[in-house]
Amino acid sequence: MSTVDVELDISGMTCASCATRIERKLNKLPGVEATVNYATEKARVRGNDVDPATLIATVESAGYQAALPAPPASDDHAEEARSSEGDEVGALRRRLLISTSLSLPVAVLSMVPALQFEYWQWLALTLTALVAVWGAWPFHRAAAVNARHGAATMDTLISVGVIAAFGWSLYALFFGGAGMPGMTMTFTLIGTPQAGGHEIYLEVAALVTVFILAGRYAEARAKKSSSEALRALLEMGAKHATQLVDGAERTVPVAQLAVGDTVLVRPGEKVPSDGLVIDGSSAIDASMLTGESVPVEVTTGSRVVGATVNVGGRLTVEITRVGADTELARMRRLMEEAQTGKAKVQRIADRVSAVFVPIVIGLAVAAFLGWTIAGASLELAFTAAVATLIIACPCALGLATPTALLVGTGRGSQLGILIRGPQVLEQTRTVDTIVLDKTGTVTTGQMTVTDIRPAPGVTRDELLRVAAAVEAGSEHPVARAVTATAPTGAFADSFASHAGFGVQGIVDGSAVVAGRASWLAQQWGIHPPAEAAAEVGALAPAISSTTSSSNAVPMAPSTA
Repeated sequence: MSTVDVELDISGMTCASCATRIERKLNKLPGVEATVNYATEKARVRGNDVDPATLIATVESAGYQAALPAPPASDDHAEEARSSEGDEVGALRRRLLISTSLSLPVAVLSMVPALQFEYWQWLALTLTALVAVWGAWPFHRAAAVNARHGAATMDTLISVGVIAAFGWSLYALFFGGAGMPGMTMTFTLIGTPQAGGHEIYLEVAALVTVFILAGRYAEARAKKSSSEALRALLEMGAKHATQLVDGAERTVPVAQLAVGDTVLVRPGEKVPSDGLVIDGSSAIDASMLTGESVPVEVTTGSRVVGATVNVGGRLTVEITRVGADTELARMRRLMEEAQTGKAKVQRIADRVSAVFVPIVIGLAVAAFLGWTIAGASLELAFTAAVATLIIACPCALGLATPTALLVGTGRGSQLGILIRGPQVLEQTRTVDTIVLDKTGTVTTGQMTVTDIRPAPGVTRDELLRVAAAVEAGSEHPVARAVTATAPTGAFADSFASHAGFGVQGIVDGSAVVAGRASWLAQQWGIHPPAEAAAEVGALAPAISSTTSSSNAVPMAPSTA
């Protein structure tokens, strides 16, 4: 038997208790080890000869929906997915805003006696009815679905609490004394148990709905933000490639490339997929992969990674890996695993939330029976049971932990930090020392000129002026750093770039070359004076420690 990993997209979950319930169902299958993450709505299943159809059927038997992940979407489908995700957040926002606007008058009327006119309670009932029925409808629907499958979740608490508060208010208004003209309520920290039949809880039903909707909206916004971070990582890759077929060029979508295809990568373009350089030499900006701002020089035989940028010459690349085998796809999997896995604190929260709902319902029943046995009126006993349910309604425990981990890993990716798993994020609380193996990890990714050492007889300003003029025609990051230091707007005549070595041109009638010292000596016979050579030697260790020794670029103006 072979061990396989299966990922499922789960829909229909409304709280952490749902995820725990699905996880238990899946783990009851023989030889299956499953993890379900509510925040990412995904399940990762590992087992021997796992049948995806069996897994999907198991999830559906629990009252939820499951499906295998769809293949990578095209640009149009990705835009549709973003639009759908935005519509869901927008619909939740509208429900929250409307419910809030209806609930605030109810809360003010219920807590400020001076504003309670003769029949104020009936206006409060009208406003609350819309909130308790339409505003809380997602909770009622989820509670009903779970009840059909013999389960109770956080939505059950919310639904039962809202219905109980609203239902008791209806009883008090129609059968108690709360519906009489001139009835007033006051805001007190200590209630009056004997007045159960004369008090209404409309503001409780309305405000509990608003608070939970606000939490769900914040959670949806956080999930949307994190998914956008993952989507941004995927969109770093090239969309199209210039394929060479029998010497002819044609533009094709990157998804159509196959191993063995030959592509052309011009300066400024992204490498479409992982491959091997078979012709040309250039510099590759691989900062998205390594964090190093200094480009890597490549030539025939060098390996290149998809989504890196060609900043130098023209390259011909043979594709060696495509699709899910590329480095960019591997980074995506690492990020998804980081968001799908569970830290120790999250597993504790899931276990607590799984037993929290039945315990609260049991306590509410116990409160009702206890007051009844003690001889209290039915109204007082029911009031105690309703209070128990309402106090337990918010499900912050089940929401806070997975959402915090989701946002943490998503925000890290936006800042260029790839977190391998939530357990790693959790363990960072004990870190007091961080050791980095290269300075590129903590740089801004932008090269800058930090020092200028002119040779004897050349002024600092003159060296910078001619260097900027000749470098203005190059797209190399070193050239951009030089031109940013001296933005004169001047360009050299007869400009030529030698990939991996340097550039040349004519500035004010004089030939100017800038590049590696070895290239200047071998190609142009330019040897810096002893004093300048000593300066280069002194700077070399500092340059190699911050960039790469092969990218040290002393510049020498020379008159033809």
